Amino acid sequence: MIDLRTLREDPDRLRASQRARGEDDSVVDTLLDLDERRRGALSRFETLRAEQKTVGKSVSRASGEEKASLLERAKDLSSQVKSAEAEAEKLAAELDELIYTVPNLVEEGAPEGGEDDYVVLEEIGEKPSFDFEPRDHLELGELLGAIDMERGAKVSGSRFFFLRGVGARLQLGLLNMAMQQAIEAGFVPMITPVLVKPESMKGTGFLGAHASEVYHLPDDDLFLVGTSEVPMAAYHGDEILDGSALPYRYAGWSSCFRREAGSYGKDTRGVIRVHQFDKVEMFSYVRPEEAHAEHLRLLDWEKEMLAKVELPYRVIDTAAGDLGTSAARKFDCEAWVPSQGRYRELTSTSNCTDFQARRLGVRFRESGGKPQHVATLNGTLATTRWIVAILENHQQADGSVVLPKALRPYVGLDVLEPVR
Repeated sequence: MIDLRTLREDPDRLRASQRARGEDDSVVDTLLDLDERRRGALSRFETLRAEQKTVGKSVSRASGEEKASLLERAKDLSSQVKSAEAEAEKLAAELDELIYTVPNLVEEGAPEGGEDDYVVLEEIGEKPSFDFEPRDHLELGELLGAIDMERGAKVSGSRFFFLRGVGARLQLGLLNMAMQQAIEAGFVPMITPVLVKPESMKGTGFLGAHASEVYHLPDDDLFLVGTSEVPMAAYHGDEILDGSALPYRYAGWSSCFRREAGSYGKDTRGVIRVHQFDKVEMFSYVRPEEAHAEHLRLLDWEKEMLAKVELPYRVIDTAAGDLGTSAARKFDCEAWVPSQGRYRELTSTSNCTDFQARRLGVRFRESGGKPQHVATLNGTLATTRWIVAILENHQQADGSVVLPKALRPYVGLDVLEPVR
């Protein structure tokens, strides 16, 4: 949720942010009008309430006609106070509803435009050169007895799958390696809930424009998370954190669920775009002035993981129109996928500034100071999708896959061998 004080002091900043995202900037004028009217109604209520209290005290000291007149005035004031209070509450509700639809302010320097207007910041590693026709990850996964899409569809429907044998070992090894790296960097490991309350989902910005992506259990009014960012962001909801202990850093391991609404016909082969996957996610609570530096640190930790699995990849600065509701800036790391001849996203890291913290009521206090909202950031450290790039980039002519050296102790194998 954007800061109303920032809106009042610098409305042009929000207008520019809205235009950069390709959103309607007229919402700024509507917000300013609602805010002014709400504050006017609240001021009127407080003035009338003060007068009501004064008249109430005078009634007990008056008599005769004066008392009758004061009683009449008290009755009239009671009606006006109720009316002014109702008006202030109505306008506050309208303002609150509208402000929840407004995305975060885009960080200065983020590219403008839509999905295809990203800026490539760097390319790292050499793309593999094969002297044979490389297989895609699903063909490799089937040869290795690692991926079973057919039975996944039989049991659960399209975009579901089984990881079995070396496939299960590969995912567990990868996520364990990611978690170990996070622990060594000072993150507190977490196994998070995958079902959350509506206020947790709304507070992190995954309802509204992204509601179609989320699985909802209406009988329980709970939501399946698409990332452990959601429970980790809500973990300190309505709390005041110890400012001297910041940053708070957590690494969450969870299964993630996404409806993939609107992706009909896209990436239907294999495990690139599926309804369920596992992920290790980094999450940080920091002082607002430290958010930009923390964002770059999260990106460096992602790059460290990618180096361990020896993948060629690039880093992109996501354009404003392709940012999520809560993100002010986002960097993606995209690995080379030989079978597709292009880069595909493996990680993303977002700086959400104080946007989520305002919605969730997460604040911090320095010694003797007033509470203020923290900034929150998130970043992917490993997911099921990494299997795609690992299998394809490290494949051999016979269908075997030579595992990166750093990953071997976690999987317990040096080479994944075909079973058929």
